[in-house]
Amino acid sequence: MKPVRLGVNIDHVATIRNARGGIHPDPIASAKLAQKAGANGITAHLREDRRHISDNDIYRLKKEIDLPLNLEMAATDEMLKIALKTKPNAACIVPEKRSEVTTEGGLDVIKNEKILLPIIKELKKAKIRVSLFIDPQENQIRKSKEIGADIIEIHTGTYCNNKGQARATEFSKIKKCAKIAHEIGLECHAGHGLDFETAKKIAQIEEIVELNIGHFLIGESIFIGLEKAVKKMKKSIRR
Repeated sequence: MKPVRLGVNIDHVATIRNARGGIHPDPIASAKLAQKAGANGITAHLREDRRHISDNDIYRLKKEIDLPLNLEMAATDEMLKIALKTKPNAACIVPEKRSEVTTEGGLDVIKNEKILLPIIKELKKAKIRVSLFIDPQENQIRKSKEIGADIIEIHTGTYCNNKGQARATEFSKIKKCAKIAHEIGLECHAGHGLDFETAKKIAQIEEIVELNIGHFLIGESIFIGLEKAVKKMKKSIRR
């Protein structure tokens, strides 16, 4: 099996910064620490309300970080313009509701096909890889391929939030869907709610090539430092 890549989401470094309205802690400095610790990519979600990551953060990440940038974004004209201007390695389209604390579930690709098609077309024209953040459902995966996505990122929140048989059932769904994605030519990533234990388990699914993890790593960094947290996660997901 090839090693699974680790993308580190730095959104919540910006959340802490914005709580005081100053410049510290600097999310770009955290991205550099993550890179030093062995991260394979940096993820940042530029939300409509700019509650954490700012436009300037995205521009600086693209300019100052040597790792691939995964820009999480809603399917809007505003975010499309920013993506086309900054040229991240990949744009991961996620569902977004202003009232939510964090992303609640995957994107309904089938329902939103007409909205997604022109955005995907423009991103691909600019040679930006397109990822769709979806629940582990076969019909959503096949529709993602049909409308031109390069990547799917499977939402692991339900898996992480459950225990016992419910978690085992969700794991089986994720494993099956990762296999389907691989068979039809989609690169398969996974993320949301992962910690050392759950990430270790998900990383054993051969078809999943990248995990994107943020909130847990930033939380752990309070106690052990970001470099140690990233290194420990890299060790956890080694296969």
